[in-house]
Formats: sequence, structure tokens, C-alpha cells
Amino acid sequence: MIMGEKQDLIKKLLEMQKKFVEYEHKNGVEMEDYFAAEEGHPLYHYRQEYMDLANKLVDMAHAEKGSHR
Repeated sequence: MIMGEKQDLIKKLLEMQKKFVEYEHKNGVEMEDYFAAEEGHPLYHYRQEYMDLANKLVDMAHAEKGSHR
């Protein structure tokens, strides 16, 4: 079960990266949009969501190996 969940997280992270790069190439990214985009902006909550998913993946890897951060 954990392997499937890890694969799903990796897939989601890669999809998010792809969408971010596409947006950046088309529109450019201002620092304030990346760190504090307003509701309705394509990057609204992007940074926090990406960080949360990445941290979850790291935590799962540590749990799998029996190690700690």
C-alpha cells in the first residue's frame, strides 16, 4: 500500500512541476506570486501544497527505512 501511495505522490509532484514550468514559460513568475499569490491566481497555495506533499513523501521514505529526519 505504501509503495502505491508513494508512486501517487511522486506522480502528483511531477504533474505540479510540469504545470508550474508551463505557467512560468508562458507568463513568467513574480516572487510575490510564488510566495503570496492571491486567491484565484494559478499559483495560489502552490508552494504550500507542493511542500506538504514533498514532506509527506520524505516522511514515508523515513518510515519505510526506520530512520528519522
